[in-house]
Amino acid sequence: MRVIWCGFALGVIALQRQVALPGRGAWVGLVLAILLAAGWALWALGATAPADESRVSGFLGERRWRTASGWAAVWLAAGCAGFGYAAWRAELRLAQVLPAAWQTRDLYVTGYIASLPSYGANGASFLFRVESWEANKEAHKATTRLPQLIQLSWVAREAPLPPLVPGARWRLALRLKRAHGNGNFGLRDMEAALLARGVRATGYVSDLEHAVRLHVDASGIGVRIELARAALRARIDAVLGDAPHRGIVIALATGAQDAVSDADWRLMRNTGTSHLVAISGLHLAFVAGLAGWGAGALWRRARWRGIEAPLFVPAQKVAVAGALLAAGIYAALAGFNVPVQRALWMLAVAALALFAGREVARSHVLAWALGLVLLRDPWAVTAAGFWLSFCAVGAILFAASGVPRLHRDAPQPLSADDADPMRDRAEPTAEPTARDGWLRRLAAMAFPPGGWREGMRRIASRLGDSARVQWAVTLALAPLTACWFAQIPLIGPFANAFAIPWVSMLVTPLVIGSAALPAPIDAFALRAAHTCLDGLAEALGALEGLPWAVLRLPQPGGWPLACAAVGVAWCLAPRGWPLRWLAPFTWLPLLVPAPTGPPPGAFRLTALDIGQGTSVLIETARHRLLFDAGPGPESTQAGERIVVPYLQAHGIGRLDALMISHDDSDHSGGAQAVLDAVEVREFVAGILPAHPLWASARAKGAQTVQCAAGQRWRWDGVDFEVLWPDPGPLAGKPNAHCCVLRVTTAVSAARETQAGPVSALIAADIEAGVERTLVARDPVRLRAQVLVVPHHGSRTSSTEPFLDSVWPLVAIFQVGYLNRFHHPYPGVYARYAARHIVLARSDADGAARVEAKPGALTVERFRDTQRRYWMDPPTQD
Repeated sequence: MRVIWCGFALGVIALQRQVALPGRGAWVGLVLAILLAAGWALWALGATAPADESRVSGFLGERRWRTASGWAAVWLAAGCAGFGYAAWRAELRLAQVLPAAWQTRDLYVTGYIASLPSYGANGASFLFRVESWEANKEAHKATTRLPQLIQLSWVAREAPLPPLVPGARWRLALRLKRAHGNGNFGLRDMEAALLARGVRATGYVSDLEHAVRLHVDASGIGVRIELARAALRARIDAVLGDAPHRGIVIALATGAQDAVSDADWRLMRNTGTSHLVAISGLHLAFVAGLAGWGAGALWRRARWRGIEAPLFVPAQKVAVAGALLAAGIYAALAGFNVPVQRALWMLAVAALALFAGREVARSHVLAWALGLVLLRDPWAVTAAGFWLSFCAVGAILFAASGVPRLHRDAPQPLSADDADPMRDRAEPTAEPTARDGWLRRLAAMAFPPGGWREGMRRIASRLGDSARVQWAVTLALAPLTACWFAQIPLIGPFANAFAIPWVSMLVTPLVIGSAALPAPIDAFALRAAHTCLDGLAEALGALEGLPWAVLRLPQPGGWPLACAAVGVAWCLAPRGWPLRWLAPFTWLPLLVPAPTGPPPGAFRLTALDIGQGTSVLIETARHRLLFDAGPGPESTQAGERIVVPYLQAHGIGRLDALMISHDDSDHSGGAQAVLDAVEVREFVAGILPAHPLWASARAKGAQTVQCAAGQRWRWDGVDFEVLWPDPGPLAGKPNAHCCVLRVTTAVSAARETQAGPVSALIAADIEAGVERTLVARDPVRLRAQVLVVPHHGSRTSSTEPFLDSVWPLVAIFQVGYLNRFHHPYPGVYARYAARHIVLARSDADGAARVEAKPGALTVERFRDTQRRYWMDPPTQD
């Protein structure tokens, strides 16, 4: 089964990397491949030994070859089956489509709230199960299946939010759009996450006055689970209120992580303990173990008509059944995430093996869990939790496979007294039995028969086993942590050494116990859990302050990850494995990555896909400049969600300059998040002197400069020049004094290569008046091959004289998907297209990356090079 499920998993992974789903011809080839591989496997693995003994030796060699080829055929058939199964599930899910015409008008739907609402500063978001669509019949015929599950936001404007209870039926007026995510190089595509949840449309409640709560609520097991989660969360909110670590308690009780504060997330990420917040296999194992122990203890003491209950059913089976039942209930309350699924399926497989009286290897249990997780959710492989959970357990099993258990005491020969079968019956044993009192058993545990030395040896052995497991998990997950989070918390093993027991033995039991205790007793357990979290936060904060606590790395490619994976297996191999001292050298491509910047004299411009807003990263050989930081907390929080993770994923821990063009929130809102996360040497801005960003930048140690025309500098053979605004006090509305930046490859390098220089112009939100001034002042200086379109393509900008002066070859529109400003304006977009300019727009193409060097210019669009089957077709220039 290990070969089958591993091959199945590889097929599922391969499907999630495809640009398009298989067509009819591919399906025929897939079925033929499965049949041929299965037939070969049956023939190769079903051979029998010849009757003639003289041919046995030759048969053994042939048998080895046939066995190897047979298992390879099994693996191939399982891989093709996994690929086909994932493709079939994807076709079913993608068949639910919101008509394009429905994205621009109000829609009236009837359905019920299908999930625990997630509350934020401006409202709440939740999943909504649609029962009926109220739309015209012609539009309804435009698609075969409409989305059944949508993700909604309910923004509290003037009136407070109504009670949003799972299962409550509503008739709502909505503004919807197809499931769409920002596309940026090196960051996770949110469209995959929406697809995995079955969400095929997102939107918001557009008409709050006509939202009608219907009388009959929905029912079903899913609704009951969500109601239980909501009730548990309400109890926690009522007890803890605004306590700083309330979000962690809610996460441990219900699996909802929206209430975890940014400070707690940052602390746990930097100390490698963020896995403790997510309900994982560790928590589920604790609940299952506690429930199993209790069920077994009660069953051993139960009697029926004077006959002990274990005589009917063994207590071990009752304990396993109780553990499985408790684990299932807790997994449902936790939202059934991937780590919880993995632990639950492993427990279920082990329980079935016990009930059937069969012994199953731990690797087979893990393989069954892998297959069952992917059968339920083929898109689980696109989430970090899948890889971290399965790799952690796999590392533990692999490391434990090379540590055999041996008895230290050598066997002694039997004497005559030892051989006497009546001797053991005559003398009482020193080991406590089940009939002994609890005080005697406790004393036997504290003072074992071998004396205190034997007790210390056992304690040291347990500590050694724990350290070995922690070492294996830390080593195995380090490459994955670098891949998914662009960092390796070096302090993680030390932090987890006390954080895991602290949370497992104190916090988790108190949180789980509070769910079972009645009011007001549950309040004492919740407050005690929060007090324990206070102590944990103080300890982790002390570790986080160490200068070597976190190693930040650029997101590695496939080759460094493969080398690191070989090194992990090499280090964790059983004792006696040859040349283990060479294993650390395989980590060098990961820990010492090659420089990724452009060569001297060239620059790289990346216009991020942040929705409606601007954020452009300019890189030279050894310097980095970020122009604007996108929206902040008042809007989509793109600065924190996209800009900062993008910088960290590409190994940019320091910005030589952060330039904020003006004070519009879609340009400056994310600047504070950048200042908090990344070292900024120079802060250049076109904002008023009283703006709080100036003080914040100085507090972070950055040099502050107001941008003004005439400022020039050179980095690595690349010239930078500010063209606007004029020096002096800023006047007028923010768009009138935007910073305008021109970047040019060095003229000297262009002369050496006999090629002309390449320039890029970033025009922020300037409008027609500023454009006319710049054209009248010096039209030659505006000449640029790359133009980040002014004001997102608004009708107030991109005048004909300005475009004639710039005459770009590439134009980049940074706009939000179906934004409320209707950017870019169709007439302006047509103006660019009429000039046969290569166009890139973030709403359709994702992020755009331009590599510029003298005489050469290349453009890469995210949805062209990183396309997956769930994305909409690309735009045509």
